[in-house]
Amino acid sequence: MKKLINDSDDVVDEMLDGMTAAYPDMRRLPDTQVLVRDDAPVDGKVGVVSGGGSGHEPTHGGYIGDGMLDGAAAGDVFSSPTADEFEALLEATDSGEGVLAVIKNYEGDVMNFETAIEMVEMEGANVATVVVNDDVAVEDSLYTSGRRGVCGTILVHKAAGAKAAEGADLDEVQRVAQKVVDNVGTMGMALTSCVTPEKGEATFDLPDDEIELGIGIHGEPGTERTDVMSADEITEELTEGVLDDLDLDEGQEVVTIVNGMGGTPLMELFVVNRKLQELIGDHGLETWDAWVGDYMTSLDMEGASITVCAVDDELKELLAAPADTPGLTVQ
Repeated sequence: MKKLINDSDDVVDEMLDGMTAAYPDMRRLPDTQVLVRDDAPVDGKVGVVSGGGSGHEPTHGGYIGDGMLDGAAAGDVFSSPTADEFEALLEATDSGEGVLAVIKNYEGDVMNFETAIEMVEMEGANVATVVVNDDVAVEDSLYTSGRRGVCGTILVHKAAGAKAAEGADLDEVQRVAQKVVDNVGTMGMALTSCVTPEKGEATFDLPDDEIELGIGIHGEPGTERTDVMSADEITEELTEGVLDDLDLDEGQEVVTIVNGMGGTPLMELFVVNRKLQELIGDHGLETWDAWVGDYMTSLDMEGASITVCAVDDELKELLAAPADTPGLTVQ
């Protein structure tokens, strides 16, 4: 294993300190793995928070800032934050207007967030939730009951964060977040496994002449192992899987994301996007916006995921609203 780390036990702690050193507009809560906006809680604004295992950067802390998240809890690599961490996160971002928790559908995240919510609600807090389950590949997996939450979560952060920045109340912020959840689908693939700092070797064995389709973001193997395909063939497999699930009407406007899994050159992601946009047109859909880059990764895995989200005028306005975060800037 060759990684830019010191001790695998310290990697998340040192990463969080490095993030706050790079971005002084966020701060770390003492004795936690929780990052929040430096001005949190923001007076008169609904808080929007998320969190989950580390190793998916820039998710989650990379989306803290104006127009997106007020804070995020970081678990150890591929492990959920504890309920205590989520409790600290909720308390630190609650201005009295309530907090929306955006939860990816993994059993640990759901269970620990729910426990934390029960604890803060006993003290009078008002917390709403949405559970993101955009992965169309599987219904149940190693980490989940039901569909996994993957890259579509970033669009939820963006829409909810923009609505909260407008001064909307908690019900409205939750509504637009759920609207994204109801209209988004994602499917991913891997050319290689990832290597976790703790394990120091590949999470699963993937021969050089094979790829995995339908992977999760924790290094889980996919739903199907096949011979190596061309970029266009892979893009077609992923895109058709997502579009079959969404079943969109002709003429529908969409946002697309070609997301790198951490070890994929940007060159290759643009090759995928070229074919993706061709397929979107073939289905009679219209691309309103196209994102290409690393938004939700799996450490050093080589691979990609494709996300498609149907948008209307309301969602377009929210996704185009200003945001200033380390992982996403919209001007």
